[in-house]
Amino acid sequence: SDDVKLGKGVKLSKFINLYGCIIGDNCKIGAFVEVQKNTIIGKNCKISSHTFICEGVNIGDNCFVGHGVMFINDIYPKSANPDGSLQTEEDWAQRFTKTHIGNNVSIGSNATILCGITIEDGSMIGAGSVVTKDIPPRQIWAGNPAKKLRNLTVDK
Repeated sequence: SDDVKLGKGVKLSKFINLYGCIIGDNCKIGAFVEVQKNTIIGKNCKISSHTFICEGVNIGDNCFVGHGVMFINDIYPKSANPDGSLQTEEDWAQRFTKTHIGNNVSIGSNATILCGITIEDGSMIGAGSVVTKDIPPRQIWAGNPAKKLRNLTVDK
């Protein structure tokens, strides 16, 4: 698509949907991934198959996103207004919330990342976790809702 900006050395699998996004140098995007508009993925990232990165997500450099990770950008989704009319993009824009993923973050497979949060540099999110609040730097969090397991003191 003309509105996608790809850095040097990006590797794209088949059956992906990219529009209005920026993907940094040397990233690898797996099959059946969708990256929506107004999304930025830094350099040297691996986005595994079946992941959904919605509008307004900013992922830093050197990040790993496991298989089937879901990002959310509307904490109160609706299809219709009180009068019964279908909601439009303007209605949704009032609830839209951005999410920030720092550098060197790893997110395990099937995690769900709610909107409006920040996962700070060097943190790890366990597989299947539901992240509902900000994650400080260099910590491991897991569970539903995700809770702190421990600090990371050595690069793994």
